[in-house]
Amino acid sequence: MAVVRPFRGLRPPREIAKDLACLPYDVMNTEEAAAMAAGKECSLLHITRAEIDLPAGTDIHSEEVYKKSVDNFTLWQKKGWLVQDESPYYYIYAQTMAGRTQHGIAACASVDDYLDGIIKKHELTRPDKEQDRMVHIRANNANIEPVFFTYPAVREIDSIVKKIVKKEKPEYDFTAEDGFSHHFWVVKDPEIIRRIGKLFTEKVPFTYVADGHHRTAAAALVGKEKREKNPAHNGSEEYNFFLAVHFPDDQLRIIDYNRTIKDLNGLSDDEFLKKLEAGFVIREKGVKTYKPRRLHNFSMYLGGKWFSLTAKKETYNDDDPIGVLDVTILNNLVLTPLLDIQDLRRSKRIDFVGGIRGLGELKKRVDSGEMKVAFALYPVSMKQLITIADSGNIMPPKTTWFEPKLRSGLVIHLLE
Repeated sequence: MAVVRPFRGLRPPREIAKDLACLPYDVMNTEEAAAMAAGKECSLLHITRAEIDLPAGTDIHSEEVYKKSVDNFTLWQKKGWLVQDESPYYYIYAQTMAGRTQHGIAACASVDDYLDGIIKKHELTRPDKEQDRMVHIRANNANIEPVFFTYPAVREIDSIVKKIVKKEKPEYDFTAEDGFSHHFWVVKDPEIIRRIGKLFTEKVPFTYVADGHHRTAAAALVGKEKREKNPAHNGSEEYNFFLAVHFPDDQLRIIDYNRTIKDLNGLSDDEFLKKLEAGFVIREKGVKTYKPRRLHNFSMYLGGKWFSLTAKKETYNDDDPIGVLDVTILNNLVLTPLLDIQDLRRSKRIDFVGGIRGLGELKKRVDSGEMKVAFALYPVSMKQLITIADSGNIMPPKTTWFEPKLRSGLVIHLLE
């Protein structure tokens, strides 16, 4: 059963929380991070993307960047921009997008749960990205940014959260520049804290990494590394745990994750459309944007027109949790055999566009000449994600996109 533990959070004072909180480090480049931090002296980006405080062109993986991160992290605490709570608490973190609010519990997950498979994953991780976050965690001796977990909804946990949210004033409550709202409560009642922990250990057999696989792996590996170096290790040390926000699965919605391709592998538009007929029923939709209506229905933008592509039944297996995914169907019928894109992680001919940008972004990239063709996919369901994780399978790259992203900096977990 899952261990979800309270901890002494390191947090900003209420009056600067909005300016300090920031998007995760990996959804932006250096220039975007600098622009986001502009005019916000206390922004956490000075810690998570510390290269913005160094000369232009500085290697983001250089020792001086990690050192600057540590210097800033120390300074933020000295200035009182980050202050540690006196006792271990749980924290409720809610996000609102387009009128929908999802409520998560910020708490410590267990390194042992990750190593033993109680925390399940659905994506492969890249060693280079793991190593970068491991260095960052080691250097600061803290989980600066939370990871995004989900779990099978438990009615009593939902009820506890609902009562707190209804009864108590949030510690933080703001709308970020992207229009998404963030709400945060500190759970201090000892009896409620005890009950939440007990419910997880009794009612939640597994938790699932929804977003942040590299940060999760890095946090667990640093914890494992620290225990191996500590001859007095007893299992209660803070490094045995890492920061995650746990959302019930029935409150989450996965957004589509779409594809754009630079060329047609030497084919003309007509030749490409003709080859697609082997695997799809094709309907031309004209200039009006077409959005996929259901699983196995795709939207394609090519030559200034939108097309509906519906995969023929004989091209996929509904009993195969990976084979039934639309990303797999697109790979097997189009990207690999027709466009010769063999490695989605390394190919320079393909790019991925989160559905939060809208299908207009696909049209824009093709019309500009940057890309030749774009495909929009129907979103994966939470049920599919959990089924794949439970079966021990791994989703193809760039399958899921969660929105809103967690804001980093509302609470931090120290490893000592």
